[in-house]
Amino acid sequence: MTPLILDSWLPRDPQTALVLADAMVLIHFAVVIFLVGGEFLILAGRALGWRWIGNRWFRGLHLLIMLAVATIAAMGEFCPLTTWENELRAIGNQPIDQASFLGHWAHRIVHVELDLQTLSVCYVLFALLVIASAFMAPVRWRRV
Repeated sequence: MTPLILDSWLPRDPQTALVLADAMVLIHFAVVIFLVGGEFLILAGRALGWRWIGNRWFRGLHLLIMLAVATIAAMGEFCPLTTWENELRAIGNQPIDQASFLGHWAHRIVHVELDLQTLSVCYVLFALLVIASAFMAPVRWRRV
């Protein structure tokens, strides 16, 4: 792992590190749910005529996060959330199988067993779907 400039925020106290590691994986889980669930809702909303799916803030954030994920993966890097979680668990001297109940299961859901290259392809394809959905279910960029 390449050390990041932002690593200076990492605590040295093991207990604090473990609490932050669980928080990090739960944030990561929420991002995954937002991206996958959001895309599902966008596509379902297009079919069902839901007007709210055109909300520029929702769609802009959804697109921005997905493009960031795909770009990081295409560069061959791990997600910073994964890197920070791993570093926090190392500070706390805790393998993931000894994490808290929520931390353990959120980690298992978020981190699938695929190599980085395969994940990168999946992320880029999903980003292309998100971009295509901006045309299939148009975003209301201007206030009406």
